[in-house]
Amino acid sequence: MKIDGKAYRTIWPATDARAVEIIDQTKLPHEFAVARLETVEQAAVAITDMWVRGAPLIGATAAYGIALGMDADPSDAGLAAAHDRLLNTRPTAVNLHWALADMRETLAPLAPEARADAAWTRAGEIADADVTMNHAIGVHGLGLLRAIHQGKGEPEVLNVLTHCNAGWLATVDWGTALSPIYQAYEQGLPIHVWVDETRPRNQGASLTAWELGRHGVPHTVIADNAGGHLMQHGLVDACIVGTDRTTATGDVCNKIGTYLKALAAFDNGVPFYVALPSPTIDWTLDDGVKEIPIEQRAATEQSHISGVTADGRIETVRLTPEGSACANYAFDVTPARLVTALITERGSCDASRDGLLTLFPERSPKA
Repeated sequence: MKIDGKAYRTIWPATDARAVEIIDQTKLPHEFAVARLETVEQAAVAITDMWVRGAPLIGATAAYGIALGMDADPSDAGLAAAHDRLLNTRPTAVNLHWALADMRETLAPLAPEARADAAWTRAGEIADADVTMNHAIGVHGLGLLRAIHQGKGEPEVLNVLTHCNAGWLATVDWGTALSPIYQAYEQGLPIHVWVDETRPRNQGASLTAWELGRHGVPHTVIADNAGGHLMQHGLVDACIVGTDRTTATGDVCNKIGTYLKALAAFDNGVPFYVALPSPTIDWTLDDGVKEIPIEQRAATEQSHISGVTADGRIETVRLTPEGSACANYAFDVTPARLVTALITERGSCDASRDGLLTLFPERSPKA
């Protein structure tokens, strides 16, 4: 995607050495900074401290983290240590587990001296595959948006609400939920995006608004709790969100607050779509509410906030009374019954086991 006309990915191999460069998302939207990762420990910190975030990008970063680890120690012990260090960084996003399992299965049969080169090659393939999948998600999602717009009538603006950041900053490129929006914009469809601020980390206000603005897509930042009001008054034509983990039965785990948006959409007859690349599907789980681990993050994400002062300084201030406890649940689960359709790289389907198996028949127990 583009930042002021220049194309970027969120992660890429350095050109001067065996290292990885990333966009440091903790600095956005007030500063655009590139960070360099040279060790598996730095990759782990980048994931844990959310220099990178979003399930697909977490997976790609973990794959490159294994490659960095193989440069340092390609032995069986080195592979196990790199795998385990990265596995413990974030509990909810299934792409992390998927990418690490893929890397281990690729490298374990090889002689240690062959592992480093193979790891860099495979990590690059995982990153490229993410780009391809997300572009395909956009193609399929664009068809749904175009149908809604045609039903609304030309030249009406299509108003889409999204929650958190499921744009290209959450992936290697294109994004998941925002991929159809970018493709609609590129093809001239009159589109406007309602951007939930997404407390407590404000990924909507700080990341989604930033990337949409840099690409030129019309958008408006709203308070998290404004979505239901907008839907009641006919100001939202569709909702599109991403997901960090989707069960085999179509339950969707996404940033905290997604469930409430789905309830509001259901009550107001607004289509609620979830965009996801297939590595985000956890085929081992059936009940998202009971079975998906929900990450609880630091209280300071809730109690403090950063911003730019009038004189241009970036400052962090406390919002809550000193001594007040904070419960910072990072995700919630939206039951499949509230999801209009899942949008994958293979097309869209009902949010159900049968729906998913129509697109991924190889996952059927009978296959």
